[in-house]
Amino acid sequence: MHQRSFLKAAAAAVTLAWGAAHAADTPIKFQLDWRFEGPAAFFLQPVAKGYFKGQGLDVTVDAGNGSGGAVQRVASGTYDMGFADLASVMEFHANNPDAPNKPVAVMVVYNNTPSSVMALKKSGIKTPADLKGKKLGAPVFDAGRKAFPIFEKANKVGNVAWTAMDPPLRETMLVRGDVDAITGFTFTSLLNLEARGAKAQDVVVMPYADFGVKLYGNVIIASPKLIKENPEAIKKFLAGFSQGAKDVMAHPAEAIQSVKARDGIANVALETRRLQLAIDTVVNSPDARKEGFGRLDNSRLTLMASQVSDAYATKTRVKAEDVWNGSFLPSAAVLDVLPKK
Repeated sequence: MHQRSFLKAAAAAVTLAWGAAHAADTPIKFQLDWRFEGPAAFFLQPVAKGYFKGQGLDVTVDAGNGSGGAVQRVASGTYDMGFADLASVMEFHANNPDAPNKPVAVMVVYNNTPSSVMALKKSGIKTPADLKGKKLGAPVFDAGRKAFPIFEKANKVGNVAWTAMDPPLRETMLVRGDVDAITGFTFTSLLNLEARGAKAQDVVVMPYADFGVKLYGNVIIASPKLIKENPEAIKKFLAGFSQGAKDVMAHPAEAIQSVKARDGIANVALETRRLQLAIDTVVNSPDARKEGFGRLDNSRLTLMASQVSDAYATKTRVKAEDVWNGSFLPSAAVLDVLPKK
């Protein structure tokens, strides 16, 4: 009897301790830039594997509908952290100079912008010079379209006409011949073109990063409120994220299961390809290996701030020092996550 009482008391103590430990987990609401597609595994895998929990965080990851929305929701305080194109963060800062809660980038995930110009080979377009006088298509908020003046200047293109459409129609209009070329994220539009009957070998892809446009892509952002009130939570998030990123890049096919768990209709084979494309083109890129995962080069950041100010015609000039805070990054050992080429 005494033994049973002891065991019951011990079990109760363990339950209480577990409850106390988990009650102490800091909640973090995280906003993705887009739907639950392949690249979302970078955030869903550390949740599924318990890496955030291991850091004492209770992280909720929600799907998004564009980088601009992610920036807005973190700025409004609806979300603590998010994932967004750095150019969108810069644009928000420069167009809202008096806003009290401008989100700040705390880690680079896409060291290069995923934006590219894509055309079908049958159009005769092979190089940026061939875009002169052509009709290009993209949604008005597309990162590649907004940054196109930088691509245009770097490659002396000029004289293109734009057609706007909703995102689901972009690749359809290219396949139909309604436009001569499109801008979009390579790992999104290339796979969408294949889904609409185009073969990968029949698509001309001109990644911005390969044509003189060294913009950073997506970054993890944090609200000024979180930075002020709980900087340790940001450090813990980035540590848990880095642990997950290493997993994702080592075993992308396995990591896709975390995406499938959140979106039951996700096409596993397709999303695994999308994730691998993202890893190869913007996460484990030559620039990322040179600068180090998560980090950035200040001179490159300063140039980008100037280019975005011009291309996006912002109300005020972007100040590079206002949009980036690298003080929360984990140690070099923790950031050593890129697969060796």
